[in-house]
Amino acid sequence: MTLYIRREASKLWKRVCSEITTEIGLLAENWKYLLAGLLCQYIHGLAARGVHYIHRPGPTLQDLGYILLPELGQDKSYISETVFTCVFLSFLLWTLHPFIMKSKKIYTVLIWCRVLAFLVACQFLRVITFYSTQLPGPNYHCREGSELARLPRPHSVLEVLLINFPRGVIYGCGDLIFSSHMIFTLVFVLTYQKYGSKRFIKLLGWVIAILQSLLIIASRKHYTVDVVVAWYTVNLVVFFLDKKLPELPDRTTVLLPLSSKDRTKEENHKLMNGNGVDPTADRRPRAQVNGKIYEDSNGVHTDNATNGA
Repeated sequence: MTLYIRREASKLWKRVCSEITTEIGLLAENWKYLLAGLLCQYIHGLAARGVHYIHRPGPTLQDLGYILLPELGQDKSYISETVFTCVFLSFLLWTLHPFIMKSKKIYTVLIWCRVLAFLVACQFLRVITFYSTQLPGPNYHCREGSELARLPRPHSVLEVLLINFPRGVIYGCGDLIFSSHMIFTLVFVLTYQKYGSKRFIKLLGWVIAILQSLLIIASRKHYTVDVVVAWYTVNLVVFFLDKKLPELPDRTTVLLPLSSKDRTKEENHKLMNGNGVDPTADRRPRAQVNGKIYEDSNGVHTDNATNGA
């Protein structure tokens, strides 16, 4: 048993080291895109902080979602944040699975470049929207009478640039249309929908996205319009941007020449049918497992793990 554990641990360590080497190479080529994406996240937070300075509390607007969904209450507002945290961490762990799994479909660096591109495009539209019209915040700390509903004028530029993280992010007001939580949730779900392999998790992702939408409205963190606009905007942005971005390389298959035995059988079959042999067309997909191709006398042999994460 100890010998088996040592052997498996050694294989896992070699797999991790191999993946680290691969990802470092990709990081060296794409670090500018990742850095730009992270910088835009800070700019988005800065914009959300800025709109809080001009937020003016007022009566909560009439909202269909508020009529249909019972209010959770201030003491249960953590539920929607808990769901969102689980979604974020689950997606993060999935993007890191190539470091430990034998079979893998994505590269961590490349998938995050793509995700950040989707997020930045959606957040750019969001900033334009919530600066165009400021609505009175429905959240409890944004209502009339709350000390956090209005921010005093900043004493220095540094006070604005630091955005009072994380308190300034949690207790922000005025950045309503459209929901930032739904941007992240839908981008993660749509990304896994395309690059994930577990059908149950794909279905579960959409169920959680719907649940998250309802919890946000029931917690009175956003108006219903904020969530509705997020649903069609994010889906449209991802749909059109996905067509413009270069497709990610698929790690599950690789093309290799046929073995000599397979070559002879195929040539004899073509000759018996009166067809010529095209040497350039002598290629077919072979399974790739952990960067290696295994072949025996009967063709291709692969490990048991052939499905993606």
